[in-house]
Amino acid sequence: QVQLEESGGGLVQTGGSLRLSCVASGLTFSAYTGIWFRQAPGKEREFVAAINWSGGLRKHADSVEGRFTISRDNAKSTVYLQMNVLEPEDTAVYYCAAGRSYGGFRPSDYRYWGQGTQVTVSS
Repeated sequence: QVQLEESGGGLVQTGGSLRLSCVASGLTFSAYTGIWFRQAPGKEREFVAAINWSGGLRKHADSVEGRFTISRDNAKSTVYLQMNVLEPEDTAVYYCAAGRSYGGFRPSDYRYWGQGTQVTVSS
């Protein structure tokens, strides 16, 4: 049974930082692309960042470029999202997903999802 479990969300003030973690089990995580999406109330789920199996390829959404950094530790089957200089617009539920291919980055492309972790940025 494949499971992805996010942690690290919480309430932070504008300009603050958080580090999200996503631990995978039930799959050979080192063979999968790791992706972070987020969904704010009343909005569609949107791509945040992706990292390929080796960590050699990374992509960040324009809205978070320079503030967020995705990374991974295959020995720990974990993908991270370091979020700095947080803004109220970053408030959302953050989800991690795993997929075999790197590219596309549409939510419909991914079969495996975590339950999400809430990030709230106060102004």
